[in-house]
Amino acid sequence: MSPVNSIRGLAVAAEAPVVQSVTLADIRAAAERIRGAVLRTPTIENPAVSRAAGTRVFLKLDNLQATGAFKERGAANRLALLTARERAAGVIAMSAGNHAQAVARHAQLAGVAATIVMPKFTPATKVVRTEFWGARVVLYGETLAEAAAHAHDLALKEGLVFIHPYDDPGVIAGQGTMALEMLEDAPEIEALVIPIGGGGLCAGVASAAAELRPGMPVFGVEVEGYAAMAQRLAGDPVSVGGPTIAEGIAVRDVGETPLAILRRLGVEVLLVPERAVEQAVALLAEGAKVVAEGAGAAGLAAILTYPERFKGRVVGTAVCGGNIDARALSNVLLRQLLRDGRILRLHFDIPDRPGVLADIAARISAVGGNVIEVKHQQLFGAPTVQSTELHLMVEVRDAAQGDAIIAALEAGDYVVRRG
Repeated sequence: MSPVNSIRGLAVAAEAPVVQSVTLADIRAAAERIRGAVLRTPTIENPAVSRAAGTRVFLKLDNLQATGAFKERGAANRLALLTARERAAGVIAMSAGNHAQAVARHAQLAGVAATIVMPKFTPATKVVRTEFWGARVVLYGETLAEAAAHAHDLALKEGLVFIHPYDDPGVIAGQGTMALEMLEDAPEIEALVIPIGGGGLCAGVASAAAELRPGMPVFGVEVEGYAAMAQRLAGDPVSVGGPTIAEGIAVRDVGETPLAILRRLGVEVLLVPERAVEQAVALLAEGAKVVAEGAGAAGLAAILTYPERFKGRVVGTAVCGGNIDARALSNVLLRQLLRDGRILRLHFDIPDRPGVLADIAARISAVGGNVIEVKHQQLFGAPTVQSTELHLMVEVRDAAQGDAIIAALEAGDYVVRRG
């Protein structure tokens, strides 16, 4: 999925005009074109996820694609649609994320030269991964909008075909192949919940579902800080911004073709808070043993946030990307442990005398807690020279065990603050 961008309308003459629909026939044809080039990923039901959601949930694991995201579907189909002249000319795309790698990989497989324009701030790992697939990477601009404008200029100057990440019917049809697989592998699904960035995936899935399962609801999902599609559908001015873990769907300018499709099909967009996305990433990692980036977990976040919408329904959602930074994943898991009460952060002012620290540790150990971090400030932090500051991080099974540890400490006349 593409991070915050301003590339709507950037297209060379070869790019298709805005259309109002992508048909099931288009999507079935795309499935035939990409067969063998794109992994048919599993659709699984996970007991831990279903239990947390309060309803049966099927997960479409497109994080298992070679580049770690669903973008391969649209890129592979769009490249397969190139004419002989266009193949000889080569393609160009702008992306700092999953679209870059998808276009690079499938261009390499098709024997087509690919240029990817990435902003200067793009992390080196993403540049290296894109180059790994044989693309020429051009670093340009301080913003995604500047990189997009440069990609457009290069397309015109060098006669390259611009491969849009979502505002292209060929790309949308490719993304829609996900719905074909999901509904074939899990026919009991009664509703679909699909993350929205530029809208290509949701538009493709909704287009397939409308003909395969008339009347079955399809919900789009955006994070609260980037509700561009919801705002456009409502006719409101677009106002987005702020940090988000779901950077892959942090989009300002949604696609005009996806917008038209979602409007025509009556797709409702659900907004989720950052905390719900973090909760979903952690649940997938711990409960389903599935690594998801923030954007890839947004569908599950919506199911957790709006349980009344899905109670009693069998729900399918896409884990549409797994490219999350290891440090970010670690932070999410630790934050969720704190929220669940499985890690305690305890603060004390204790008497500065021998044996106190050992007594506190013994009380925690007696209840089964595991001290994983100790900070003991004797000289400068305490309010008097007769006391010392103590900060502990304690691992526990659950909130009940945490409460028992607090009770054991208070029984020893220690004043404990959680934080």
